Amino acid sequence: MADLSAFPIVARWPAKRPDVIQLYSLPTPNGVKVSIALEELGLDYEPHRVDIGKNENAEPAFLSLNPNGKIPAIVDPNGPDGKPIGLFESGAILVYLADKAGELMPTDPARRYEALEWMFFQMAAIGPMFGQVGFFHKFAGREIADKRPLERYCQESERLLGVLETRLANRRWMMGDDYTIVDIALIGWVRNLVGDYGAGDLVGWNALEDVPRWLEAALARPAVQRGLGIPSAAA
Repeated sequence: MADLSAFPIVARWPAKRPDVIQLYSLPTPNGVKVSIALEELGLDYEPHRVDIGKNENAEPAFLSLNPNGKIPAIVDPNGPDGKPIGLFESGAILVYLADKAGELMPTDPARRYEALEWMFFQMAAIGPMFGQVGFFHKFAGREIADKRPLERYCQESERLLGVLETRLANRRWMMGDDYTIVDIALIGWVRNLVGDYGAGDLVGWNALEDVPRWLEAALARPAVQRGLGIPSAAA
């Protein structure tokens, strides 16, 4: 049995199966990246629900794994050289899981770097901009009388959707015929922008063809459907 005693987070969220990957997350656009990847890859894992509404992500046990206090994070008892490893940042976790399983990431070096550049695009642009649209359109920011921040983030999000639209023209997935962690990184954010955030009309969604087609295909995947609800409220 794996010894995870070096990770204080395991004492806060006890592992029933310490020999499998421990996932600390919530079904947010960032959180579902990892749960979807785990489901797609068929890697055995145990989910733990970290309630950010109750600031559980700010507790010392969680900060011991991710000093930035953001979900998701993982502990893999079977990391490099068979030793346990803890990881945070969704993009880093996706790359790690793809490499661990040998799937969902191009093996050709040039194609791998191409995938990584689109991963960084999601992390640096799509996530932050779409998240701000959600804040200013649906959440606390909607009460702010000055609507210039919302307009700014909507305009930038519309531009970013245009980048995706161009990329997906004549491509089934972001990397062509191969579904990869690049697609997984994007699914939750694009889904939330036009779904939970209800911002489709603000970002020109109806003018797009390839992004909606891509999203529909992604959401039809059984592993995606499962991953979008993990961790459940009972986890």
